[in-house]
Amino acid sequence: MEQVRVVIFDCDGVMFDSRRANEAYYNHILAHFERPRMNSDQCDYVHMHTAEQSVVYLFKNDPRLKDALAYWHRMSYLPFIPLMEIEPYLKAFLEYLRPAYKTAISTNRSDTMGPVLANYGLAGYFDLVVSCLDVKHPKPDPESLIKILNHFGLSPGEAIYIGDSEIDESAAMAAGIPLVAYKNPMLSAAYHVTDFKEIEDLLKKN
Repeated sequence: MEQVRVVIFDCDGVMFDSRRANEAYYNHILAHFERPRMNSDQCDYVHMHTAEQSVVYLFKNDPRLKDALAYWHRMSYLPFIPLMEIEPYLKAFLEYLRPAYKTAISTNRSDTMGPVLANYGLAGYFDLVVSCLDVKHPKPDPESLIKILNHFGLSPGEAIYIGDSEIDESAAMAAGIPLVAYKNPMLSAAYHVTDFKEIEDLLKKN
């Protein structure tokens, strides 16, 4: 931790418990086409992947896929943002990090990331936000993480990535960045934590 210069966050499952919001969002799309609600495997998938990938996945055997994608493009995520629950101690941790550390987000969200940060008063806490719209290859590809390193002119050893999923694990490993597994003991990671205070304590020790 003594070499860390930038702390990179995933969004869903790390900064926010967004399962209720995401499930409501995709179930709304399914209901529009009179499809049943998502099962647990589908909920897990949409929680980690881009919105476009999720719609394609949910309608992969449905001839109305093109219509579903068109409906998704027209539909706003804004009504679902209040269903997201900000993680405890996140703001306090961000305040601890600034200005000693650079802060960034690597997320598979698209144009919803800006409104989410604005809604929860977090926009000013991050030096860089890289969404799936900013890369050719979203996570698990490491492109977004490498883009962040290049932006700050840092090496992988000067960063940590806080993630909660296998997709985050794969991206961090490919980028060579130590992963801090958030509330997921099943991941292969440099550190495993259950809250942001633990990460703050790790940084203070070095």
